[in-house]
Amino acid sequence: MSEKSPRVGIIMGSKSDWPVMEAAKKTLDEFGVASEVRILSAHRTPEAASDYATSARQRGLAAIVAGAGVAAHLAGVVAAQTTLPVIGVPLASGPLVGMDALLATVQMPGGIPVATVGIGRADNAALLALRILAGNDAALEQRLGDHRQAMAERVAAADRGLQEELENLPSGP
Repeated sequence: MSEKSPRVGIIMGSKSDWPVMEAAKKTLDEFGVASEVRILSAHRTPEAASDYATSARQRGLAAIVAGAGVAAHLAGVVAAQTTLPVIGVPLASGPLVGMDALLATVQMPGGIPVATVGIGRADNAALLALRILAGNDAALEQRLGDHRQAMAERVAAADRGLQEELENLPSGP
């Protein structure tokens, strides 16, 4: 059920970001949504980042997930150059362990929105991108609903297991 042409772009500032950003790729793959992955730097390769952003829609992308740490300008730089939804993933790096990236990603100036997920939550960024795509895709919407139901069933099963354990505990002294 996998699409061939990428619908979601996954970008990051450096290769060291891949262990976190890989969760976005895996999540999209689980839902059969094709993605492309690139390393682009807002500071070290600004022309490449600009080219990527300005050509994204023409290449068939519907959303971009951008991970960056410390100053975390990548999501904002890309959002300034496309009308596609951009979802920022602040990465835990540097002396502030991601708080600087979180604040830099979430505090975009008026007119340049960047949706922002929690520090290191590339999986949630992918799920948000899938929700955006599901607005025009009933089958994807159904898969997201099934995913949510499966999560609820796992929680209910864990609760039943805990209740059984509690019932089998020896009572009082």
